[in-house]
Amino acid sequence: MDLGLRGRVALIGGSSSGLGRAVAGELAAEGANVVLCARNAERLAETAAVIRRASGVEVVEVAADLSDRSAAQHVAARAQEVFGRVDILVNNTGGPPAGPFDAHDAAAWENAYRLLLESVVTLTRALVPGMRERRWGRVINITSIAVKQPVDNLILSNSMRAAVTGFARTLANEVAADGVTVNNVMPGYTRTDRLVALATSNAQRTGVSPEEAYAQWEREIPMHRVGEPAEFAAMVAFLASDRASYITGTSIPVDGGWIRSII
Repeated sequence: MDLGLRGRVALIGGSSSGLGRAVAGELAAEGANVVLCARNAERLAETAAVIRRASGVEVVEVAADLSDRSAAQHVAARAQEVFGRVDILVNNTGGPPAGPFDAHDAAAWENAYRLLLESVVTLTRALVPGMRERRWGRVINITSIAVKQPVDNLILSNSMRAAVTGFARTLANEVAADGVTVNNVMPGYTRTDRLVALATSNAQRTGVSPEEAYAQWEREIPMHRVGEPAEFAAMVAFLASDRASYITGTSIPVDGGWIRSII
């Protein structure tokens, strides 16, 4: 299936590792030129080199902390400077610390807001006007299954990612007539460094080993396994494509059936 991504330009946040890296690799494999950004410059350069060799597309990396508004603006400006446009924006950052409500002070809430919500608003504000002018664009937010079914011990993520969902659903209506779609993809338990960190946190909280915490998740998933980043990236690539031109305002889980709700 030709997804129609060859020659498109995609900006992917948090793309030096995990889900962001998988998405960047998938979009590049489909022929899109990609702009990668993450905080760790060394890891980002290594990721860019791997994707460049594997795909042959143009890859630009910009080391930046997207929770810093000026840094996020710089990433968007750099992408437009190099390519003249961004067709596909994949909003993605690392997750905030785990813990219950009384474990997080005002600074933790402020940091979570900047990381998960303000970064999305800043990049979207910078890039969506151009998409509307060209009458083609994709905004894809990587959120979490916690939006649909809150996960214990993740109050910061549960709260801020729900806010992103409300923002995206409203924006989708405002830009739909201009050929711009806005969707969210909700990863379930997926084999990334973030999942290892959550297993360690849950183990400390409940008094079990990290291995048992991991096994508990697998028992809860109807497929009885965690997901692979490539499986998640395939959904993002589809939503970025011409084939998904009539899909907007949705939140789609990639979770092996973990969410139990009907809709």
